[in-house]
Amino acid sequence: MSEGKLRGGVALGKIFLYYGTGAGKTTNALGLALRCVGHGLKAVIIQFMKGRKDIGEYKVMEKLKPYYEIYQFGRRGWVDLRNPSETDKALAKKALEKAREVLKSKPHLLVLDEICLAAYIGLVDVQEVLNLLDEVPEETDVVLTGRYCPPELVDRADVVNMIVEVKAPREIYTRIGITH
Repeated sequence: MSEGKLRGGVALGKIFLYYGTGAGKTTNALGLALRCVGHGLKAVIIQFMKGRKDIGEYKVMEKLKPYYEIYQFGRRGWVDLRNPSETDKALAKKALEKAREVLKSKPHLLVLDEICLAAYIGLVDVQEVLNLLDEVPEETDVVLTGRYCPPELVDRADVVNMIVEVKAPREIYTRIGITH
């Protein structure tokens, strides 16, 4: 486990990882971001492979500024997981660059949404992600999410939660306010 500064006797600078085939990974990360905002702490979300401005977590940004920021590095539609395009790779690289830039401002929380899947399918190099995690200030907690995750990221995280689907009726997957 990483050593970090203390706030209220609790260590800061931890890496949280939510991965697995079940729904709720991004939702968990956004819940942590909302808690930060509620305490007047800054949360920054960087979304890999997502490019929809009509989703709730993006639309709420104007209401929660300056404590909440979200940046998307993806295009509308799906990434071909077996053969990602050069465009998708370039967008993922820009997301990593933005993460490095954001870390300089030392937010309380940085969410790297879908970075695990991006690394798993080769949009970004796993070692580049590990290098980024080496740059995290000790005041900043980081959340990593993604359906699949390279074992190196699982090993690196301080807290790991695997999200599995037990029951998920298909009609729930398209509900505004629940899934997007």
